[in-house]
Amino acid sequence: MKITNLLKSSSEWVRGEGGGNRIVITSRMRVARNLDKYPFPGWAKKAEREKILGVIQPAVATLPEMSSAIINDSMDHFTPLEKQVLVEQHLISREHAAKNAGSGLVVNKPRTLSVMINEEDHLRIQAIKSGLQLKALWKMVDKIDTELESSLDFAFSPQIGYLTACPTNVGTGMRASVMMHLPALVLSEQITQIIKAVNRIGLAVRGLYGEGTEALGNLFQVSNQMTLGESEQQIVDKLNKVIGQIIEHEENARQKLLQDKARTVANEVGRAYGVMLHGYSTSSKEALNLLSMLRLGVDLGMLPDPYRAEIDELFICTQPAHLQKDYERKLSTEERDGLRADLLRERLKSWPVPVVKDLDVETPAKEEGKKENQ
Repeated sequence: MKITNLLKSSSEWVRGEGGGNRIVITSRMRVARNLDKYPFPGWAKKAEREKILGVIQPAVATLPEMSSAIINDSMDHFTPLEKQVLVEQHLISREHAAKNAGSGLVVNKPRTLSVMINEEDHLRIQAIKSGLQLKALWKMVDKIDTELESSLDFAFSPQIGYLTACPTNVGTGMRASVMMHLPALVLSEQITQIIKAVNRIGLAVRGLYGEGTEALGNLFQVSNQMTLGESEQQIVDKLNKVIGQIIEHEENARQKLLQDKARTVANEVGRAYGVMLHGYSTSSKEALNLLSMLRLGVDLGMLPDPYRAEIDELFICTQPAHLQKDYERKLSTEERDGLRADLLRERLKSWPVPVVKDLDVETPAKEEGKKENQ
């Protein structure tokens, strides 16, 4: 496989380096750019796309940040399975996975930076880090954008900003997003209210793999929708403020659950642990939801902190393409579900049993003690 080296270790952002990620798992920043006087990829002929690729890819490859790139190739050199692995790693979009000749990809060694060439736009620069690090990401992307602009002539209007294939990206061309783990808001049935409130102020809430995907595993992406009429700094500041408020709501919801439904929470975490430790067939959707409960258990002190990073890694390596990467054929759903269950059993067999001693779980003995003291 062309992506063998990529799969030998976890991404830097999966390992949780550089940011606290209790509720915010990752931050991502993406800017869209296009070459002046060239048709957008969707309108360009194959020869034109290949010419654009030939202009952009060498410029990206010579960036200092890409000096030891782990991937620098054309999309037609990847198999469909390899492309799906890249999607599951959040290194390319689902749309870019459908591209072939005339499109390319460059990824740095830590996998914190990926550049898609001829996706919807000629150039999409994406940076991703663990935790809430939007400002750091903007500095990273802005530096790369500036370096590339010194050698590439981007399509730009003094009146409206950078020109993009989709009108919703015109202006800054920037999309900032945060992946959040919000199990308490889901369990307390507050998530719909939160999503509506976020939508009303011009932000979008999407699922695990972005637009049009389901929020499995209680994982939600919150991102800006406006790119025109606001500066990059304003977009980042607004998103940071809203994320801070969502974090507060999630923390409050967790405390409320512990006060009112501690036994229910402990039961959800304990059942998730039991099913994964003893299961023999687990679907992708079920695995994400079970891992979500186990991650909540870590956050509530039922499991040691270091297991959070391992759970985040399992969110990815239990996905369909990752399970099939060592096989030369496409596996059936039943085969994948079996492999997934085997992987989870193997990983969890050395884990400690979740401990609920720090939770205020009501027991019959406690109830009886309360009655005697009344």
